[in-house]
Amino acid sequence: MAKGIIYVMTTVVPGLVKIGKTGLGNFEQRMYILESNGYKNVAGLKRHFAIEVEDYDEKEVLLDTIFSKSRVPGTELFAIDVNLVVQLLSSFDGTQVYPSEETRQETFETVTEIRETSKLPDGLYIMSFKSKSHDNAIRKASLKKENGSLILLAGSAMEPIGNSVLPKGWVRAKEDAGKDENDILLKDVVCSSLSMASSIVLGHSSNGWTSWQNGEGQLIDVYRKNDEEE
Repeated sequence: MAKGIIYVMTTVVPGLVKIGKTGLGNFEQRMYILESNGYKNVAGLKRHFAIEVEDYDEKEVLLDTIFSKSRVPGTELFAIDVNLVVQLLSSFDGTQVYPSEETRQETFETVTEIRETSKLPDGLYIMSFKSKSHDNAIRKASLKKENGSLILLAGSAMEPIGNSVLPKGWVRAKEDAGKDENDILLKDVVCSSLSMASSIVLGHSSNGWTSWQNGEGQLIDVYRKNDEEE
C-alpha cells in the first residue's frame, strides 16, 4: 500500500478548487511550484488542506468519482465548496499535513460547522455570560454575520483561557486581537465558526449554536432546527 499526500488548494476564482496528490517528501516543493506558477491558466493557488494517507492513488480516484459532476474536464480543478472537500478528506484515516497546527478531528469539526453556518441569517448576535474573573458579573459579547463572514466584534467582553485545550489558531487570533485591563476585546476577530467565536469569549471549548442568541433572545440553534424541519 503506497503512502502519499492528497491536497486541496483554493484558486483566485471563488468556488474553484484544485484537488491533487503528491509523493511523500514532495509536498512543499509541489506547493511552491503551484503557488508560484498557477495551474491551467488559473492563478492565485493557495494550499488549504493536505493529508497523508495509505493508497493515495486509489483515494484520489475515489475523490474524482465522487466529485465527477463538478470537475473541469481534463484538469484537477473542481467547481465545488472547498469545505465539503476538506470535510471528506479529514474523515479519512491518515496524518494531517496542512494546516499542521490543527488535528484532523479539529479540522473536521470546524469545516462541518462552517457548512452548517450557512443556515444562520446575516445579522447581529449576542452572548450574555456570568464572568468568573469579574466577580460573577453579567458580561456581553457581540457577533456579526455579514456576507457569510463571522466577525467577533471589538468591545466584546472575554474570559481568560482556562485549562481547556483550544486550537492553536483560535488562541493566536485571540492574542493578536488583544484586550484591555477589563478583558475587553480591542479588535474585531474574523472567526471560522460559531464555536470559535464563543470559545474565544468564554476561554474554553463551547458550542456556538447553544451560546449565541438572536435579537429575540432565542438561541441560534433554532435556525438549524427550523432547517431540519423544512
